[in-house]
Amino acid sequence: MTDLTARFAKEAPSGHPNVQPRDAATLILLDRSGAVPKVLMGRRHHGHVFLPGRFVFPGGAIDKQDRVMAAGTPLDPRAEAKLMRHVKRPTPAKARALAMTAIRETFEETGLLLGTRRDEAPRAPSGPWSAFAEHRIHPDLSGIHFIARAITPPGRSRRYDTRFFTADATAIAHRTEGVIGPEAELVELVWLPLDETKRLELMAITEMVLETLNEQIAAGFSHDLPVPFYRMLHGKRIREML
Repeated sequence: MTDLTARFAKEAPSGHPNVQPRDAATLILLDRSGAVPKVLMGRRHHGHVFLPGRFVFPGGAIDKQDRVMAAGTPLDPRAEAKLMRHVKRPTPAKARALAMTAIRETFEETGLLLGTRRDEAPRAPSGPWSAFAEHRIHPDLSGIHFIARAITPPGRSRRYDTRFFTADATAIAHRTEGVIGPEAELVELVWLPLDETKRLELMAITEMVLETLNEQIAAGFSHDLPVPFYRMLHGKRIREML
């Protein structure tokens, strides 16, 4: 893990020391139905300025609508508590909103709606969340696992304070066609065995999170497991546990 944390600190410096990180969230969909766990990854369009052609997990910055969208179930209190550590003005509402961001970004980038279908539609704001109301899908936060957090090191033009979540593939309640394609943000989606992801050209933080996921699966995948938090503090690489 040491070599990866060094890569994380040095990757793609761009000379922007005063950029403040934005709160963001990423979701790793996990399929454990077979003998080998698989994760869903998407390849970014080659025309993108940020990470062109790389395999990534869906994710992005928090949006104000993520704070008001109704959830079908609450976050596990252990995940909520970890999400509120080392946060200015921590609140359960912000912890919940970060998990909702991961679900929304997954829909926007893959067309997959995660949650539980019910007879009645959830209360939803306009925009991407309206698709959940249209299909009567209530986001299910009880099955969301918080597995890692990382703040982009200083010196980048874009910095994020990203929370990495996982959800089981059985949480997929609906698929919207036409989201993935040659002119979309993600040009393809693939289910990859965890071991095979090591052969991909990935960002250091992606590799670290995948290692963490593998370790957590081996340890029973409980909400009680510690969550690694990667950041730079006083010029030093820090990996602490939440």
